Amino acid sequence: MRLLVLGGTKFLGRAAVEAALERGHEVTLFNRGETNPDLFPKAEKLRGDRDGDLSALEGREWDAVIDPSGFVPRVVRASAELLRASGHYLFVSSGSVYAEPYTPGYDESAPTVQLEDPDSEEVLEDYGALKAACEEDVVREAFPEAHTNVRAGLIVGPHDGSGRFTYWPLRIAAGGEALAPAPPERLVQFIDVRDLGAWLVTACEKRVAGTFNVTGEPVELADVLAACPGDAKVVWVEEEFLLEQGVGPWMELPLWVPRSEEAFLQMSVAKAMAAGLRLRPLEETARDTLAWARETGAQLVTETQYGTAGLDPAREAELLRAVTLAP
Repeated sequence: MRLLVLGGTKFLGRAAVEAALERGHEVTLFNRGETNPDLFPKAEKLRGDRDGDLSALEGREWDAVIDPSGFVPRVVRASAELLRASGHYLFVSSGSVYAEPYTPGYDESAPTVQLEDPDSEEVLEDYGALKAACEEDVVREAFPEAHTNVRAGLIVGPHDGSGRFTYWPLRIAAGGEALAPAPPERLVQFIDVRDLGAWLVTACEKRVAGTFNVTGEPVELADVLAACPGDAKVVWVEEEFLLEQGVGPWMELPLWVPRSEEAFLQMSVAKAMAAGLRLRPLEETARDTLAWARETGAQLVTETQYGTAGLDPAREAELLRAVTLAP
């Protein structure tokens, strides 16, 4: 299979390229050459900018295209229309396209959010609505019978710069008392980047068409922390106390969303599983993430484009003292 990846050297695209090359596919990367440009010497590399310079793609076609780096309809439309002659277009969307309220086990038929301003390109503000517009108004239109819209959940594992999962393997490995949001049986949901990347390639190989929720099965947070190497003692702290103390869900204390929103982390992935999605054990994801974090010097608290991820150790100690003193 001749495969084009728009990006391909950072995180999810990187995992997809690794999977494709392992399977013997002919891979072309299109990017600016600014992130890990020396990766994948066996792949063809085309330079350009998807928001302004697509000339390297003109007159070319591939059996399939993987687009893990599209956020704005205008930009996605430019590449999708230019590549209409290619056989299949896979667009990486997001579970954030779904509208509240969430129902546990919601599937691909659940309502999605709509852009209030059709001209918006404010990715941080309108992320979910922009992804939904890319799906419906661009990809489906350009490749009506040959597209895959992948509604991914939280993507974790080696090379994840967001800190939104890496915090936990690092924290459990650090030992001592580790604060975690009670109850231990609260459900969380995420997918190892390598499993998602492999499925993107499988979907292109098999021309799997349609819209798919692609993340892991919901799992108890206690099981996630137990899978992390280390001997930290987990101290389960009630959600009400954390909110009273101003602890920020999701980013400051990763994987935690308040009970009112917890169904968001309970997407059904039955359709993707039936289409070949395979998930590795939690222990493997936690172990490999920790090894990567240590190798690269990743920190417990990480500054990202989304904000600060991870609970500062001093803040954690302060909260644990407050819990002990609480009546």
